[in-house]
Amino acid sequence: MASGGAESDANPHPQSHASPLREVAGLFLRLGFTAFGGPAAHVALMEDEVVTRRGWLERQRFLDLVALVNFIPGPNSTELAIHLGLIRAGFRGLVVAGVCFIVPAVLIILPIAWAYERYGELPRLRDALVAINAGVVAVLAVACWRFARTSIRGGFTATVAVLAAAGALAARSRNVPQAELIVLACAAVAGALPSWLKRRPVLLLAPLPLAGASALPAGAIGTHWLVRLVLFFLQVGATLFGSGYVLVSYLHGGLVAQRGWLTEGQLLDAVAVGQVTPGPLLTTATFVGYVVGHRATGSEAAGVVGAVAATAAIFLPAFVFIAALGKWLPRLREWPAARGALDAANAAVAALVFVVTVTLAADVLRSPFPVVVAAAGFAALLALNLNATWVMLAAAAAGLARGWWAG
Repeated sequence: MASGGAESDANPHPQSHASPLREVAGLFLRLGFTAFGGPAAHVALMEDEVVTRRGWLERQRFLDLVALVNFIPGPNSTELAIHLGLIRAGFRGLVVAGVCFIVPAVLIILPIAWAYERYGELPRLRDALVAINAGVVAVLAVACWRFARTSIRGGFTATVAVLAAAGALAARSRNVPQAELIVLACAAVAGALPSWLKRRPVLLLAPLPLAGASALPAGAIGTHWLVRLVLFFLQVGATLFGSGYVLVSYLHGGLVAQRGWLTEGQLLDAVAVGQVTPGPLLTTATFVGYVVGHRATGSEAAGVVGAVAATAAIFLPAFVFIAALGKWLPRLREWPAARGALDAANAAVAALVFVVTVTLAADVLRSPFPVVVAAAGFAALLALNLNATWVMLAAAAAGLARGWWAG
């Protein structure tokens, strides 16, 4: 199922002699070590690799997947990686893609968590974070241009994109929760309406109703710290919609307010580690799990157990959802209502990437150094067709060099 579907959708790119499973492992292991910048940047990096460079999918189908994973609970960019692995190499590809994308961040975060518990502070990451974010701006800007060229193909989709951008900006200014999901849902409904008005609705794209899982009270099952840790992160992984950055509000309510496992400052440190390291932002759970395990027992081994358990728990639902729905999701375009919903949602995806790009640029490009990094990255991506991975690595190296020189 996997490799055949990929070949039928492939662009005329040079074919690799490696097996599909090895291709999946190699790609997502590399992305796991180099995909800085959060969910939107991960999507841009995957688009560059699987559409532009490898031709595994047409951009239209890639955008369909980006839109669809937003309607499934869990970390969007990780679910996208898992789904791409399923398409390319079947069920084994699903597992390999997800594991290879997640594990590098875990290996990077574990020693940081150990140092944090031992010395009580994080290493200097400020200059590296500024440079990485500037590189992210460049990657996002190029991805936004590509997405817009593919998804905005007429007056209706252009209108959807403009309204989606306006809605996302308004939601951000008012701190509306799950703003990305709301925007995409509205766009999907608008795209499906013409078909619905002609015939009985065939499909309604809506978030999966899993609110019951989030109602589980703290300490309701089990008293051991490891049991409560696993149950908490399973709950988060099964009910988190939208961007990975929504994770911050989940962790604050569950870890600071309800359970008192972390202080406000420790939570901010955990999120900072998730931001500055590559891979999914939800690997923040690795840092939290280590801290909770170490402080519950005073043992570094317990910290490692807590880190691994928390990471496995928060990502397990994503594997289950994609395994259950992966074969069904690509068939949505067979229904007119779903086809219209996806076209509109794709235009909204382009708009959301634009909003993230503009917002991040306004926050990051405040001095000459990040402006130069972003401009160089943009030129390298667009004019030289340089791989986005090298741009991110170069940005990180520039930031570390600047911090070392200044410091």
